[in-house]
Amino acid sequence: MDIVRNPDGTLIVPVEPARVHDDESADGDAPEVAAAPGTRVLHPGEGGYDEALTEWDRQQNPDAEPPVSTATGREEAMHVVHEVAESPKHDVAPAVEALDDPEAAGEALRHVLIGGVHAVEDFAKETADAEGGDPLKPHEATKIIGEVLAELD
Repeated sequence: MDIVRNPDGTLIVPVEPARVHDDESADGDAPEVAAAPGTRVLHPGEGGYDEALTEWDRQQNPDAEPPVSTATGREEAMHVVHEVAESPKHDVAPAVEALDDPEAAGEALRHVLIGGVHAVEDFAKETADAEGGDPLKPHEATKIIGEVLAELD
């Protein structure tokens, strides 16, 4: 089952089913029966969200090489995240359209996600230093990164 990204940024992820023991067999061993897989909704900032968003992005680009962040790509990534965060209507499309190198920005954002929560926190602080304002909370930065990547795809 694939991860599904909803327009509000939540992710629907598959959940490993709990193992269920059937009645004991004749030899005394209880055979294990797998339950049907379930799903769970993850919200930005919730445990496992960053990892699930990274996996969702890999699903969108299964043949992509591991992301490589360049200095200009990181600058563009910081700028687009800042623009979306500061936009009164949280407009993603115009901010993405204004990028000089969308591919490099996308690679930089993917690189941030792979680094996990601490990388997102560092990216948010670096963005505030470069663009001004207060650092975004990690879950806000992650949500915007997901929105930008969805728009880039």
